Amino acid sequence: MTNQSDRDLDGYRRVPGAGPTIRSDIVDVYVFRRRDGDVEILQLHRVTEPMKGDWHPLMAHIEAGETAVDCAIRELSEEVGLDDSSSAWRGFWQLEQVHPYYLAEIDAIVLSARFAAEVDPDWRPQLNHEHDDHRWVAQSQVSSQFVWPGQKSACAEILSELIPEGSLSAGRLQIEIGSRQAGG
Repeated sequence: MTNQSDRDLDGYRRVPGAGPTIRSDIVDVYVFRRRDGDVEILQLHRVTEPMKGDWHPLMAHIEAGETAVDCAIRELSEEVGLDDSSSAWRGFWQLEQVHPYYLAEIDAIVLSARFAAEVDPDWRPQLNHEHDDHRWVAQSQVSSQFVWPGQKSACAEILSELIPEGSLSAGRLQIEIGSRQAGG
């Protein structure tokens, strides 16, 4: 129960009384490659909960004391075998857009940091126990192969802001990994 001092003159609460938790401890990583004049984005088929049976980009929880960037790099290595020192690694970018979504199962609004990692056209993921298959989705198939609006918008950001030659955004969104400049 709130008292009158918790409300301002217009009736809005100064202090929340209840509501969903807001979480920002998740990252999404969109691995892509340029192949035969097309851009393809990696999807993984999940065999464990949550999201068992779904196709999705790499998704992970940030561990205590870890940054979102560190989590993304760690999970690339753990889930698909892509180490940042690999010769297949072509670049790494933060995506600007965050798409909030609600998960009723945990009564939470999730805001996930999003990243894009470019790989060599012939690179093949080495899946861990969480996934049993992978597929490369051509840019023309993104809207029919990605289920969630936020995932579609992340793919659209990659295709419109990172891929075009001379993109101003690509240079600003690059993340330097170790002694390497992502994207270069």
